[in-house]
Amino acid sequence: MNFASRAPRTVTDLMNLLVREPGRPRLTWYGPQGERVELSGAVLQNWVSKTVNLLVEEFDAGPGTRVILDLPVHWRGVLWSLGSWACGATVVVADPQGPAEGSGDVVVSARPGSWAGSRAELVAVALPALARRFDGDLPPGAIDAAAAVMTYGDVVAWAPEPDLGAAALEAPGGEPVVHGELLTRASAGAQGARVLVEGDRPATVVLRELLDVWAADGSAVLLGAETAAELRADAGRRERLLESERVTR
Repeated sequence: MNFASRAPRTVTDLMNLLVREPGRPRLTWYGPQGERVELSGAVLQNWVSKTVNLLVEEFDAGPGTRVILDLPVHWRGVLWSLGSWACGATVVVADPQGPAEGSGDVVVSARPGSWAGSRAELVAVALPALARRFDGDLPPGAIDAAAAVMTYGDVVAWAPEPDLGAAALEAPGGEPVVHGELLTRASAGAQGARVLVEGDRPATVVLRELLDVWAADGSAVLLGAETAAELRADAGRRERLLESERVTR
């Protein structure tokens, strides 16, 4: 089967592509203090399915639902984005260093206290890889993502179909990307590549690059902003990481 005939059209198609080789690493994350997390295609799909089920069952998420992503570039933010897109929602990228503001139905944030006055449903995200709960006070009604996501099914029970003409990704000052255009930039020439994705750039850019890599049946090594800056300043350490992760592009 050639690349063009199997190119995914939606995020659900993308997940199905990534589990054709279920054990193959698809997302490897490097974060602060040497944190490393690796998700195979099967594990990535499992996390996304749980997130979709939470969004649909808890918040009735679907086309027209606006999910504010108030997180730094992080593997958990990638999962919430994929889950939102898989049920047709719009991801609205916020500045995690800026004021807690924006119009949305659901807010996914590592600083839930800043959104305490919002009318949106609030999901608190603990960023450390081994966190079993959010380490801090939760505003009334907020959901602790670390605890809640694990209670949902590993297979999507039901989710609405995305409207391919509706907004999928928005950020202040940028043009919205519609669902039908999320996966249109993958390059057949990069098919199967192991790609370094540096996270000290706008989240919209990073998310689009990850989608491009996966749509070309590739694998991504995602660096958090702090790690990306450190490696840029330390050529030897950067080269060792590229070699150990077998990065090809």
